[in-house]
Amino acid sequence: MTVTNFGEDLVRVRVLPDGRMTRRDAALYIGIAPKTVAMWDLEDPNKLAGVKVGGRRFYYKDRLDAFIASGGPRDGR
Repeated sequence: MTVTNFGEDLVRVRVLPDGRMTRRDAALYIGIAPKTVAMWDLEDPNKLAGVKVGGRRFYYKDRLDAFIASGGPRDGR
């Protein structure tokens, strides 16, 4: 488990041993709704650089950290 501090709120997400997260956990990690992550995948698959494994979409923690460092989600976009 990884705990991230967004202001005063702590968010607990599950990170697989290889660094992957489910869509739900990735959304919690960066502070947006899972549906927003799904829409971003449709609009620009490279935005969060998710990978598809067995029909499910996963996101690597290091790529999400890079996304956050580059400015992260702004106004839900």
